[in-house]
Amino acid sequence: MNIFLSKYINNLDKKGRVSIPASYRLALSSQSFNGVIVYPSFRNKCIEGCSLKRLEELSQMIQTLDPYSEERDAFETIILGEAIQLTFDGEGRVVLPKSLIEHADISDQACFIGKGLVFEIWQPQNFETYLSSARQIAQDNRLTLKNINKDI
Repeated sequence: MNIFLSKYINNLDKKGRVSIPASYRLALSSQSFNGVIVYPSFRNKCIEGCSLKRLEELSQMIQTLDPYSEERDAFETIILGEAIQLTFDGEGRVVLPKSLIEHADISDQACFIGKGLVFEIWQPQNFETYLSSARQIAQDNRLTLKNINKDI
């Protein structure tokens, strides 16, 4: 399984093009299309990115909810309805839609954050603010992270 790791900052040009980090493109290379799925995060002021396979897994999770529930409708709308399939150009760039750029408050730089099965795209200063609070939450809750593999 390929996962998304590390932090990268790349420039966003006036046309909304940004280069997806090479390691992220490599993690996405086994899927059926040459690109990435992106959608607005509903947890943070950023964009989430993932593979088509991960989006299919999220869809299957959503399908387990009552078909007429408000929760299912909300998840279908926010994740599936807002998801956009972006194709890489010859240089590994994608064009971020204006609505996503505005959602994440991105102007001239995009900060890519690997989070395992997904990655996020932030406005760099907004990410640094979030990182401070995330560090504190992780520190306060470090004992809740369980080791499910006893051999490690």
